[in-house]
Amino acid sequence: MSFPHLLEPLDLGFTQLKNRVLMGSMHTGLEEEKGGFEKLAAFYKERALGGVGLIVTGGISPNLRGRLTPHACQLSFPWQVGKHRVVTRAVHEAGGKICMQILHAGRYGYHPFSQAPSKIKSPITPFTPSAMSSRQVRSTIKDYASSAALAKKAGYDGVEVMGSEGYLINQFVSARTNTRTDEWGGAFEKRAQFPIEIVNAIRAKVGKDFIIIFRLSMLDLVDNGSTWDEVVQLAQWLEQAGVSILNTGIGWHEARVPTIATSVPRGAFAWVTEKLKQSVSVPLIATNRINTPEIGEQIIASGQADMVSMARPFLADPEFVNKAAANTPELINTCIGCNQACLDHTFSLKRATCLVNPRACYETEINFLPTANKKRIAVMGAGPAGMAFSVYAAMRGHHVVLFEAKSEVGGQFNLARKIPGKEEFNETIRYFINQIKLHKVELRLNTRLDASVLATEKFDEVVIASGVVPRDLVLPGFDDPRVVDYQKVLSGEVTVGNTVALIGGGGIGFDMAHFLCERQSSTLNPDKWLQQWGIDKTYQHAGGLTEPHSDNTDHRKVFLLQRKTSKMGKGLGKTTGWIHRLVLKQHDVKMKTGVSYDKFDDAGLHIRVGETAEVLAVDNVVLCAGQESNRTLVDEMKATGLPVHLIGGVDVAAELDAKRAIRQGAELAMRL
Repeated sequence: MSFPHLLEPLDLGFTQLKNRVLMGSMHTGLEEEKGGFEKLAAFYKERALGGVGLIVTGGISPNLRGRLTPHACQLSFPWQVGKHRVVTRAVHEAGGKICMQILHAGRYGYHPFSQAPSKIKSPITPFTPSAMSSRQVRSTIKDYASSAALAKKAGYDGVEVMGSEGYLINQFVSARTNTRTDEWGGAFEKRAQFPIEIVNAIRAKVGKDFIIIFRLSMLDLVDNGSTWDEVVQLAQWLEQAGVSILNTGIGWHEARVPTIATSVPRGAFAWVTEKLKQSVSVPLIATNRINTPEIGEQIIASGQADMVSMARPFLADPEFVNKAAANTPELINTCIGCNQACLDHTFSLKRATCLVNPRACYETEINFLPTANKKRIAVMGAGPAGMAFSVYAAMRGHHVVLFEAKSEVGGQFNLARKIPGKEEFNETIRYFINQIKLHKVELRLNTRLDASVLATEKFDEVVIASGVVPRDLVLPGFDDPRVVDYQKVLSGEVTVGNTVALIGGGGIGFDMAHFLCERQSSTLNPDKWLQQWGIDKTYQHAGGLTEPHSDNTDHRKVFLLQRKTSKMGKGLGKTTGWIHRLVLKQHDVKMKTGVSYDKFDDAGLHIRVGETAEVLAVDNVVLCAGQESNRTLVDEMKATGLPVHLIGGVDVAAELDAKRAIRQGAELAMRL
């Protein structure tokens, strides 16, 4: 299919965007690294060459107190302009346009100098902000305008004012966080004065021919958030103040509703952008979980928005727009919304990258240049590690033969994609299948690589990516056929009953509990998903919330057990673990920690929690107690005398770590 609406230019009057795709704001961590702006320039340049219509940078603070962290980036002084010019010059040379996002953290600042409209602590930071004086409010407005003027001097085509996600501007607008009694608090008109004066001050400083995007929180998803009438009124006031574009903001960071995780349906929030469209005349941007050109085309063609914002999809594939324009969407490396290498890294103060694209934010360090020493390489195992290595090595010019004992590629991803909310893993498999064909990797399915193959064919190197096998537990009664491992359940090899005990409270245990409880994925049914999380499309209540409703009438009774006494799911993703815990709570999964296992018999699973003995009358026990490296043929391969390399799970059998597996494959391909 073609994408005429997605690729149509957008005329802003004083300038034109070449298409309707915005690369949304992402903080990469390069902003704070030594020499990071040169790397950032390479990162953005690659996306500009990839055809995106407009880029927005990660958040840059307008002053010291507005920083997200003590060492976060700000633009407040003329001497800071030079490093930004490195970025804008690179983007413009590539034919792109770029705006700088101005972000004041407010009470989300992770430092003791944070300020907010009122002295109300955020639930996601340890510091209580000081309440800004009226003088400090006016000074901060000037700081926004000064930062925008410096951005223009640095060569940016515009700025995006971050007015959503619960940051400072949101904090002023909402009665939830603004309890002031002066001219900046009280009635909505007074609370809204802060963002309006910021836009007025910026426009006065930068003139007419400069893009001002305002990221407006259209759906707070917190109690006592903005009402719909307030959202509309603020949007109209901002239009009058001179914004060029209104971008959609969804949810505060403290909201207990997922907004960008893989379990969120594609385009799940485009309806709220559409709801505002009839009330303003400036272009509107739809956001959140838009990760394919098909969904972007649908949103724009249906009139829900004028543009679509995609942030992480440009980590996954800088060529996203070019591939859509070439009508080859099957070649796009699709963002799977996992958060593991991007947001989890950002919130751990590490450089962001991408699980499916380890080159993201490493464009100056990871490159697959043509090799002068072409080799014939045998690869065992077509899971994420094996596929990644094979494709990247073939890109360099090596002849790669990829052996897979099963009838399909994908490895553990074939199991992961069966978990409700993880359907996006299908896209990564599809991407690698097409890359294997494109780069002429010789794929041999239903073929096991062993020493006899190496004896009959000439290879220069062997790469083993044979993955993992489930860890077994040897206990009385665990040889019973009713005790099975997670792989057999997910593959459909066995069917379990209506009462099940899961041994292992890590990521696999959580996934299995979700799989057993949610027989029809709500991710594939947006209306059901909105009901599950209590999101009200009629917007009858402030913040857009209503009572969550989850259909538990046909669910199994599931026990999730772990030996450790630590918090269940402690090792889950930093930005998604809370979602998994809430989902299991919705499905009434019984969680027990500090469990020791005695035996399994016809009465059920005999356990002890502390000194208390208990029998769980379950139909089945599913082992989710981790994995072990599948090293069955490693010694045999090494005995051939050929250089042997281990990547992925066969190297380290940690929790199903596709991020590490794909990166290992890429780094090995770069070295050989």
